[in-house]
Amino acid sequence: MLIDTLRKENMSALKNHDQNKRAVLGVVINKYMVAGYEAKAKGKEIGDAELVSIINKTLKELEDEKAGYVAANKKEEVENIDHQIETIKGYLPKMMSEEEIKEVINSLEDKSLPNVMKHFKTNYAGKVNMSLVSKVLRGL
Repeated sequence: MLIDTLRKENMSALKNHDQNKRAVLGVVINKYMVAGYEAKAKGKEIGDAELVSIINKTLKELEDEKAGYVAANKKEEVENIDHQIETIKGYLPKMMSEEEIKEVINSLEDKSLPNVMKHFKTNYAGKVNMSLVSKVLRGL
């Protein structure tokens, strides 16, 4: 699982004294653990799709934080956050292209918007931008 890879990378960053990498991986791992506890309380388990969602949310938070440092003209902090963003982006799966989305949509019998969106959310969570799916479907 992806979480195991993140944990190994976190230990490697600890040994190599890479504070930026360790900081961002620690945040993601902690968010994953909290989400896991919440899911267990509801009788569910979480997997890689949820972890990808957590990584995407963390990326958004880092981008917002970076914007604040840019506005405050703190170049060193901006560089640190850029390093963290690049680190975490490496763990995201390759997103589906428009052509791949079109192929999947064309293979479906029912091409209604709710059915297509449900299909992608169920089968391709974390690997596809849902707004792109909607745009491609409307263009067909």
